[in-house]
Amino acid sequence: MRAVQISALDGPAGAKIVELDEPAAGDDVVIEVHAAGVAFPDVLQSRGLYQYKPALPFVPGGEAAGVVRSAPAGAHVAAGDRVAVLTMLNGAMAQVISAPADQVFTLPDTVSFEAGAGLLFNDLTVLFALAERGRLASGATVLVHGAAGGIGTSTLRLAGPLGASRVIAVVSTPEKAEVARAAGATDTVLVDGFKDAVRELTDGRGVDIVLDPVGGDRFTDSLRCLAPGGRLLVVGFTGGAIPTVKVNRLLLNNVDVVGVGWGAWVMSHPGYLAQQWAQLEPLLASGAVAPPQPHVFALEQAAEAIEALENRTAKGKVVVRLRD
Repeated sequence: MRAVQISALDGPAGAKIVELDEPAAGDDVVIEVHAAGVAFPDVLQSRGLYQYKPALPFVPGGEAAGVVRSAPAGAHVAAGDRVAVLTMLNGAMAQVISAPADQVFTLPDTVSFEAGAGLLFNDLTVLFALAERGRLASGATVLVHGAAGGIGTSTLRLAGPLGASRVIAVVSTPEKAEVARAAGATDTVLVDGFKDAVRELTDGRGVDIVLDPVGGDRFTDSLRCLAPGGRLLVVGFTGGAIPTVKVNRLLLNNVDVVGVGWGAWVMSHPGYLAQQWAQLEPLLASGAVAPPQPHVFALEQAAEAIEALENRTAKGKVVVRLRD
């Protein structure tokens, strides 16, 4: 089979197309992969900068979508089923993969393989962030940074169906504002001067939730955007710098800074993935939540796909197509 492989920690350019043996079935579900998602951990792993460091060489990618080739007896999926699958941190960018049955999810017919490959990491992270950690209430106003990226567009797609009445997208360019509006933003603001723009949009009240996958120097102004009792959800640091917070700021408006570690929560809460999918799948199947509209790269462009996240040119979720 063909696969993407990283054999040296040279960054995204080190991702090469190779021929590898297909995995044996064993006790896992075997999937013929049509598309695989690309996430920021793939960028960090390609440079040896992520907290989890797989041994070289390794196949990147933590999520995929395709068709079940075989499944163990008693599994909830069977040969021929369309599925999305989590490999969690690597291994997904190959034409055939295997995964435990509890990491395989039946994909609604309304969701393409490319969209299916791009929804698990982001949608389940955002669902955890908003519903579990952010305590999203009906009628809330949500602000999201990096709104044209994978986590950002997922937030824009999910926040409204989960109860938010207003979702404000922070973007770096007018072109990315168009992407955000297409994904469901009710308002868009440019990152330069976003604090004042948000205050004006909310008549000085501020927002109930800030979802921040970027970090960096916008963190303090994000705190200043919060309404009394608001929550700033820390999802990641694609901006590079890890910010610090002066805790006296939390006292001023009774606001919270909340960590969102979806992967760690999943690992320590057996059955949580199934619980999340039971909540998300009907929303996708009914059309209440639109599937993502990913930026799809050919297999031969895998290095470019990973690089698009590193240089922050990606618009929406990035996906690599493994087969036609």
